[in-house]
Amino acid sequence: MAGSDTTVEAVAPPDTVKILIAGGFGVGKTTMVGSVSEIAPLRTEEPLTVAGLGIDDLNGIEQKRATTVALDFGRITISRELVLYLFGTPGQQRFWFMWNDLAIGALGAVVLMDVRRPESSFAAIDFFERRGIPFVVGVNGFHGEHPYPAEEIRDALALPAHVRVLLCDARERESCRDVLIALIDQLIADARKAS
Repeated sequence: MAGSDTTVEAVAPPDTVKILIAGGFGVGKTTMVGSVSEIAPLRTEEPLTVAGLGIDDLNGIEQKRATTVALDFGRITISRELVLYLFGTPGQQRFWFMWNDLAIGALGAVVLMDVRRPESSFAAIDFFERRGIPFVVGVNGFHGEHPYPAEEIRDALALPAHVRVLLCDARERESCRDVLIALIDQLIADARKAS
């Protein structure tokens, strides 16, 4: 048809970024992925069984009835230009071998910490430090409680100054989103320094 404008404006697809949600057994990784994901999350949870007695440390999480045996997966759109793919790692030590595969292609991570059991986060912090994968620490306030300020937690974990420590609640979407945005801000700042 003469005179009609048939120009179609191409829209670039958003950049996708792989982010790991890691931490110890029972710190709230599955909850975080589920609360922030805009899609129904993929979960690989199985009931705890007697096989884990004496192996899984249920101190402080006695009510826990299921555990992630492979991964959790969710997605959140940060903007028209950026979509995060979230991969929650299994927390039990016998499944840590999977972290290496899950880390392939990850640009950053959230180490989720239970302030009642800070030692459960040491392995995840060590994992990302050794591999040079940038991370932030999200301190999951169970029952909405945050008995220690972020700086005290940073000192207790002996974290370098550039690693952000954020108080959060894994059950609340906005809280989890803010932790992820802090990680993205850190990744952007690191990329600018490197260029």
